[in-house]
Amino acid sequence: MKSDQFFTVESSSQGIFKAKGSKHLGFVFPVKSEDDVQRHLKQLRKTYHDARHCAYAFRLEPDGIIWRASDDGEPSNSAGPPILGALRSKELTNCMGAVVRYFGGTKLGVSGLIEAYREATLDAIENANIIQQWVYDHFEVRCPFDHIGTTMSMIEQYSAQLLHQEFTVDCRIQVGIRKSKAMDFHHEMNSIFGIEIRPIEDPQSTEGK
Repeated sequence: MKSDQFFTVESSSQGIFKAKGSKHLGFVFPVKSEDDVQRHLKQLRKTYHDARHCAYAFRLEPDGIIWRASDDGEPSNSAGPPILGALRSKELTNCMGAVVRYFGGTKLGVSGLIEAYREATLDAIENANIIQQWVYDHFEVRCPFDHIGTTMSMIEQYSAQLLHQEFTVDCRIQVGIRKSKAMDFHHEMNSIFGIEIRPIEDPQSTEGK
């Protein structure tokens, strides 16, 4: 990964593109897994059950390394890839694009379909709120109570996500640090006598509590 930041959409959004009587309804959704993709796809097919096609594409992971595009019965590479191309052109990941097509009676040809699926997706993106997110490494920091001031100062200095705090015999704090700063944070914390730090995979989150 070249960067620890990426762009996605904050919430679902819709667009539209019309050509020769055909109507293409474009949608974008924030997604974190292929299960999310299938859930949105199932709902679209239920809502627009009378539509002829529901093509889609998605990109997952901060660098978009996981992706898929489906033409859903349209000519090969005329629907899914243009949707995927629209997501890539806006550098969006953890994002799904879908286009529901109502045929208007006049064939568009492959080039016309490519334009329609791309433009419907781009219109949905245009109506979405694009947000910047970051990739974090997670750590657990343990320290005695007389080191809590130093620990919290370092956490603030690195603009860390404070995920979990537990104060019993000693202090146990779980934090998220932007990947680009994680190595420096680990080194600095590890150099302070009395403070222990270790990487963790599944932090406990206090969000919403």
